[in-house]
Amino acid sequence: MAPIIRPFHPSDLPGIYRLCLRTGEAGGDATALYRDPDLLAHLYAGPYPVADPTLTFVVADDDGVVGYIVATADTIAFEAWLEESWFPVLRAQHPRRPDPHDGTQDHVLVERIHDWPGGPTREVHERFPAHMHIDLDPRLQGQGWGTRLVHTLADALRARGVTGLHLGVDDRNAGAITFYGKLGFELHERHDWGRTLTLAL
Repeated sequence: MAPIIRPFHPSDLPGIYRLCLRTGEAGGDATALYRDPDLLAHLYAGPYPVADPTLTFVVADDDGVVGYIVATADTIAFEAWLEESWFPVLRAQHPRRPDPHDGTQDHVLVERIHDWPGGPTREVHERFPAHMHIDLDPRLQGQGWGTRLVHTLADALRARGVTGLHLGVDDRNAGAITFYGKLGFELHERHDWGRTLTLAL
């Protein structure tokens, strides 16, 4: 089957988790960084289709999920949902742990589960309330699938009357920064971890 973009189905969730890990180190494979392969997606992919499956879209082919975009239309409301419905179970399952000094980063993600760094500034949220994460299998990159995913999401957000979209990107991920720039995202703010980009809808 040739790749297609379609709405999320619950059976896609394991594939989304796998792909999140394979592309989770500034666009590269993060498998070696985590003993628990699910932690990264617990933060940056999994909660979105659970909270609002209608804003998740996947690229699927014979191998399953080979690309996805996940989003929320209202970041502040989504973060309130995380605190009420998503993080309590994860915090019980993943108590804080020290750095094992073996190169793995599980403890970093566990710390984020317990102390989520928080959402956008009021000014960003008022103008760009939605936010997203996108990942593509490397073999599909550069073929327009990422652009189609963003356009699919943007159409869904516009249909809800959402005025803008923001995202965070690691400064090391030069390819992603170039990609977002071609789509019309603009630099809003720099941080020690990277930058916030925004797109008016």
